Amino acid sequence: MTYRLSHLAVALLAPLALSACIVVDRDAEPLRKVTVEREGIVETGTPQDDRLNATLWAQQAVEYKATTDGIYALAAMRLDEALADPDWTAAPDLQGEAYQDLPPAIILDADETVLDNSPYAAAGILAGEDFKSDSWNAWASAGVAKAVPGAVEFTQAAAARGVKVFYVTNRDAEVEAGTARNLAALGFPMGGNVDTLLTKGEQADWTSAKSTRWAVVAADYRILLMLGDNLGDFTDAYKGSPAERQAVYEANQDKWGREWIALPNPEYGSWESAPFGHNYSHTPDERRDMKREALQPWPPKP
Repeated sequence: MTYRLSHLAVALLAPLALSACIVVDRDAEPLRKVTVEREGIVETGTPQDDRLNATLWAQQAVEYKATTDGIYALAAMRLDEALADPDWTAAPDLQGEAYQDLPPAIILDADETVLDNSPYAAAGILAGEDFKSDSWNAWASAGVAKAVPGAVEFTQAAAARGVKVFYVTNRDAEVEAGTARNLAALGFPMGGNVDTLLTKGEQADWTSAKSTRWAVVAADYRILLMLGDNLGDFTDAYKGSPAERQAVYEANQDKWGREWIALPNPEYGSWESAPFGHNYSHTPDERRDMKREALQPWPPKP
């Protein structure tokens, strides 16, 4: 007699096979033959994604909202100081002579500084997909990101005091229209007849390094503050090793929290790619191994 195993047995074996034919031949006790044809192995359990906790924190943690509210409150105090001090500038290497006579401006990054892209990250986590340019551009063009807490109120208050608000972003020029629509819908001040949204690739020399765009602003404005979530929002020297990035941080120690104000971004950035040399040709597992190797545990590694 030939019959199939019970539903219980099949359920126990299911995680091991994509499809299987399990047949038992029995003419008499005990069982004489069990044949299992296994065509493939499937992984079970929740897929791993390095962005999970960071994205959940950005979306759900009141601690995140309290942090960004506090940072923008600090920025408002620094803006008061900057307006009262005619020599104050966040970009002394870019300002020309008599910059004190120029009208005031502030420069902010867009993503994770004024715009919250955690829904894009969440969609990738749930779909098991990494960052892809096509899906990112679709998200950016849709113009549906929410504001980082505290950002709208700060920029509106700055604009009300006659400070021009610039957004220097590494979003590509092809998504500028959707980004501008998104910012305006949230209530961020836009430039009127001045282009205040400066995207990557909008001009030939506007690359991922932002100094050429900062220089455009510095030519006509006194830059009071710079705000961002990545070292590259303050200096072009952001793509080094962790030790080199630490040196850049220390060299600009007097600027942090004063002219340069950083926001938290545990989801992505040059901090995350530094352990694997910013080389995304490595597989996700290789990148994860190199990030694990960069950890400094206690007790220290032998």
